Amino acid sequence: MAHISHSQFTTYNDCNLKWKLRYIDKLGTFVGNIHTLFGTAMHTVIQEYLSVMYNKSIVAADKINMESRLKEEMVTEFTKIKEGKGVLPCTQEEMMEFYQDGIAIINHFRKYRNKYFMKQNWELVGIEVPILKKVQEGVDMMGYLDVVIRNKISGKVVIIDLKTATRSWTDYQKKDFNKKSQLLIYKKFYSELFDVPLDKIDVMFLILKRKIAKNPDFPITRLQKFEPANGVPSINKTMNKLEEFRTGVFDNKGNYILERNYVAKPGKICKFCEFYNTEHCEWGKIL
Repeated sequence: MAHISHSQFTTYNDCNLKWKLRYIDKLGTFVGNIHTLFGTAMHTVIQEYLSVMYNKSIVAADKINMESRLKEEMVTEFTKIKEGKGVLPCTQEEMMEFYQDGIAIINHFRKYRNKYFMKQNWELVGIEVPILKKVQEGVDMMGYLDVVIRNKISGKVVIIDLKTATRSWTDYQKKDFNKKSQLLIYKKFYSELFDVPLDKIDVMFLILKRKIAKNPDFPITRLQKFEPANGVPSINKTMNKLEEFRTGVFDNKGNYILERNYVAKPGKICKFCEFYNTEHCEWGKIL
């Protein structure tokens, strides 16, 4: 059984050749860095708080030493990369800078948590809720939902994706199809897997910002809520693109299509690609 993910989907959208090099040829070289390390650690700490808050009490959640937990998780992720991949993901200076940024996020989260996660009339459906959906014979799509909560009165379900970022998402980032498509796919699959009507599901990105403007003219939050358009037209557009991906890389038996030409898509993002200026991509030699 082949498994695909939203990450595969967005990689294919960025560049067909990059997808082939990573997932068919297994030539990916990315091992992790301070951004992925920090993101994983922050996810764990925020999710632990929410789990205790909803399953026990706010008082119990507030007793968690989130600063200490963040440090522990960052060291754990650093060690995983160092020992598993044999490389150092970052410098000591970067670890300290990101840790201090994380403390600032935690302090803001504690102070304003009720604006984003209310306890009264809400319950926690789950943390890292697995979504496994068969998209064709021999192919499943797998994903995990960071946080899912439900209103006990209305039955409304909210799927929340936590994103660490250096600064606020710009309009350009909010319009990025690859970013928005993640929650639209999850909403569609959640509806089908758990028999919840689409109009009973909301989706939201909660951006955890490391940096904010110094001495701003007005208060700036370190938490940014973004709810992308997620009605039926937006979902249908996303699912059509997912279908193009599926039919473009798998035959009807769920095997990779090897005989087609996976074409590179040169552009500004090429300089961030692991295959840029290598023997695997001719565009890297030109751009």
